Amino acid sequence: MRINELISQFDIWTTNEEEDILKKLKQPRKLSSLSEHDQVRIAYLIRKSLVTKIGHKDPIVVANEKNQN
Repeated sequence: MRINELISQFDIWTTNEEEDILKKLKQPRKLSSLSEHDQVRIAYLIRKSLVTKIGHKDPIVVANEKNQN
């Protein structure tokens, strides 16, 4: 039996606060335009591969499409 047969759905756990930030990131936004607290939360979301950071100098962040509900 394969693992894919045992697991019907795979979800990445997020807090309510992270869910709110993901809703804000439906459209690309500059990281510097967000509060410092949101920037820290976005760093966690980047590590979870739920958000993509584009660029090095004044980067833009956007939620990954395959993880949006």
